[in-house]
Amino acid sequence: MDNKYSQINFPKGKTRTYFVLIVVLFFLTLTIHAQEKRTVSGTVVDNTGVALVGATILEAKTNNGTTTDFDGKFKIDAALGSTIEVSYIGFTSEKLQITASTKSPLEITLQEDTFALDAVEIVAIGYGTMRKSDLTGAISSISSEDLVKGTITSTEQVLQGKIAGLVVTQDTGDPSSGSSLRLRGGTSLTASNSPLIVVDGIAGVDINVVQPADIKSIDILKDASATAIYGSRGANGVIIITTKSTKKGASFNYNGFTGISYASNHLDMLSANQWRGYVRENNLTDAIDFGTNTNWQKELERTTALTQSHTINMASGSENGGLRTSISYLKNEGTVKTTQLERLSASLNTYQYVLDKAVKIDAGLFANIDKWHPLDYRIFERSFNLNPTIPVYNANGEFTSVGGTLYENPVEILTNRNADNKRNRLLGYFKTEANFLNDFQAVLNLSLEHNATTGNTYKPTYAVLEGRSENGYGQKTYGEYTTMQVEAYVNYTKSLGKSNVNGMVGYSYLDNSYEGFGAQRSGFVTDLFEYNNLAAGQDYRLGDVYSYKGKSTLASLFARANYAYDSRYMVTATIRKDGSSRFGANNKWGVFPSASVAWKVTGEDFMQSTENWLTNLKFRAGYGVTGNQDGIGEYKSLSILGVGGDSYYDPATGTWSLAYSPAQNPNPDLKWESTAQLNIGVDFSLFNKITGSVEWYNKRTNDLLYTYEVPQPPYLVGTILANVGELTNKGLEVTLNANIIQNDKINWNANLTFAKNTQKIEKLSNQVYETDIIYSGSLHGLSGMSNQFSQIIKEGYPVGTFWGYESSGLDENGAFILSDEKTAIGNVQPDFTLGFGMDFTYNNFDLGFTTYGSFGQQVLNATNMMLYDPNRLPANNVPDDFLKSGITSAPTFSSYWIEDASFLRLQTVSFGYTIPFKNSTSKLRLYVLGENLAVFTNYKGVDPEVNLTGLSNPGMDRFNNYPRPTTVSLGLNLNLGY
Repeated sequence: MDNKYSQINFPKGKTRTYFVLIVVLFFLTLTIHAQEKRTVSGTVVDNTGVALVGATILEAKTNNGTTTDFDGKFKIDAALGSTIEVSYIGFTSEKLQITASTKSPLEITLQEDTFALDAVEIVAIGYGTMRKSDLTGAISSISSEDLVKGTITSTEQVLQGKIAGLVVTQDTGDPSSGSSLRLRGGTSLTASNSPLIVVDGIAGVDINVVQPADIKSIDILKDASATAIYGSRGANGVIIITTKSTKKGASFNYNGFTGISYASNHLDMLSANQWRGYVRENNLTDAIDFGTNTNWQKELERTTALTQSHTINMASGSENGGLRTSISYLKNEGTVKTTQLERLSASLNTYQYVLDKAVKIDAGLFANIDKWHPLDYRIFERSFNLNPTIPVYNANGEFTSVGGTLYENPVEILTNRNADNKRNRLLGYFKTEANFLNDFQAVLNLSLEHNATTGNTYKPTYAVLEGRSENGYGQKTYGEYTTMQVEAYVNYTKSLGKSNVNGMVGYSYLDNSYEGFGAQRSGFVTDLFEYNNLAAGQDYRLGDVYSYKGKSTLASLFARANYAYDSRYMVTATIRKDGSSRFGANNKWGVFPSASVAWKVTGEDFMQSTENWLTNLKFRAGYGVTGNQDGIGEYKSLSILGVGGDSYYDPATGTWSLAYSPAQNPNPDLKWESTAQLNIGVDFSLFNKITGSVEWYNKRTNDLLYTYEVPQPPYLVGTILANVGELTNKGLEVTLNANIIQNDKINWNANLTFAKNTQKIEKLSNQVYETDIIYSGSLHGLSGMSNQFSQIIKEGYPVGTFWGYESSGLDENGAFILSDEKTAIGNVQPDFTLGFGMDFTYNNFDLGFTTYGSFGQQVLNATNMMLYDPNRLPANNVPDDFLKSGITSAPTFSSYWIEDASFLRLQTVSFGYTIPFKNSTSKLRLYVLGENLAVFTNYKGVDPEVNLTGLSNPGMDRFNNYPRPTTVSLGLNLNLGY
């Protein structure tokens, strides 16, 4: 067989020698070139400029690699022409080719990989944590970067519009007022409907003990399978706040802003010239023109209110321990004169590993002081009542006073009083974690929370209302509560091949005590002492001095078990047993179980064909039972005696004494309200761009607490607190997040939340306690409306149902056309709520906005109902629109005054520029922020966002017209890393 290579003629002699030499030199040159190295150094940071510790730098196709140190810095020797790859868990990798022109040091920025983060993100679940990808319950999470920014006077405001199903309502612009929280509809008639707040593992604390700057992340536990671990306190959901801790290295952060605010809206009342025109056209000869032009609403307000906020954070940490401290100051002037909130806050937390990292000791302290001036809200009704020609001051420089009912000078009410309130909050904890036997971890958490509030009010002898009628009025109040908790639990974690097992058992004991007192006095001969010497008041009445004290305890046993196979099939079960001193003798202990399962469908082999567009699909289902004990006050199950209005003669002393008589019937069957909930959810990721979840739930609350009327005898008192009623909440929630564009220069993200909840009262009576209708939404105090109610609680209807006459408009004479019988004429429950936001960065510029809205809820505009009265003119003022309304009859509560209060609020708009420091992770950001810039609504009142909670006045706009401010702020954020 021929050898084809045999035809090649190799050189001979010197020629062959030269040939071989050339070949050797050629390959030697290649070898030398291939082995030429270049030292490359740099820093790896995330998209916010924070150093990434432990990022991997690897030369491609080799074993040559390194990791970043505590400061995110690295150094590697790589061959010229090679490629290094930089990677970090939860971030997209970056590749860089090393050439002769590559300059060191490099700054490599890694972008968050939303889809990878789902697999590694850690979520707080109550007495432990879990990877987000392994969750079986309905839990929503939000990081500090995504919280609402701006002038935050109450910490729950950072969640407004951010979580599907969580409604955060701020119904006033008063900086000293907080917001109400409601998750997946209310579950109680008389108890709190607010979620349980957990801070760093401590349950039941005041959310305002933690300031937004200290928050690392917030996890919201929605369904019963997630909240049952908190037993009789979990029916309304659980909000778990994890605060920031120390990172490796040292850092300094300052964040400050200064803003100006003005009232965003007013009621459009007649001006003085409009009033005069009306008087002339109607020839009202008895009308009195006082000769000036006064806008009473604006007279109560500052032209511009100033806000300033300053926060400093410092941290230092190593592998074995660390310390973080922060201090912040906020001064927020309200748009109404005299109102403001001043807050000084500080926090300190530290940790230390001992015994070769087998034991971790963690301690934290949070404290703040609030000072504010409470407002007399009667000023708003007076500002609508007064004739716009009346001057604020008379010719002598004194406040103008014109006699009449509800006709006092509102500026005088606002000015001639001294009201100073103060609140101190303190939360401290000491936590120890000990790892033993490889798979076990024991945790002991000791905590103490102490809150104290002081109130001081003085109305001088010359002040209108109580000042003159009482000849000076002074009051001091003090109240405090202290909660001490000890919680101990053991976690077990084990991986067996494709199986992962986790178990937890624990014990908790809570001791809550509260006490306070108050005193008031009138009849002062001098105003010099103000509220500092109540003994100077000469008039004393029964009830001028009071005090109180109470205590409750809660003991609990709890357990949880998790099992996951191949990250595809997951099962969770929890149980908690609560024993409370608040419960009746026959129901001292309650048991609250739950179970949930999940199936990650995209982990199956048959889903491989969809991996290019469907990167994650997981189904979840859970069922559980939780409780609500907040409706049971201390000693409510016991028989109590109280001081009544009767007296008896004591012959031994020859004096009359107040008699004690039964004040409360005993109820040994009193217990918690119980809520059973079924939740079905789907998590998904599409096209590596969109992540989302859909949740459907059905909640049924049994044993609703209400105070029922009972016969005397056999009962000693005419009412009793009992568990009777039932209500349901059914709903749908959708959460969408989109990473629209992400590259080296541009990052564009969007988020959307949608929630719909339907509520219905199923039952109000049983064989022992009966009631057909509970009246709520009192109209008492409004002109002509004494002992009238606007709402009912009735089987088949949701809470907050307006009940009255249906109006079909006005007849030809301007009188209301009303139905013959009362019926349901509206409902305060919204049809759905919505939140939407975007953030966009281009190089060092950033732009973002957030919105939220509520749609379908109806509100009683009781303010307009009173102001659209033809009998008001000319003595009182009226809105502009009244003159065109054609109304000729006195106000009557009917559907005419029920309005659609749907709205969409442009919550924040921000624009910033970041200046990075060379060769450092430090940076400086300058920004401008606008808040409450626009509200899109057809509601005719000052603001459509009104209180929707409680039974006294939900969904009622009743002269509570403190306008929400529009604020524009300039801010600076400085981050220094060492």
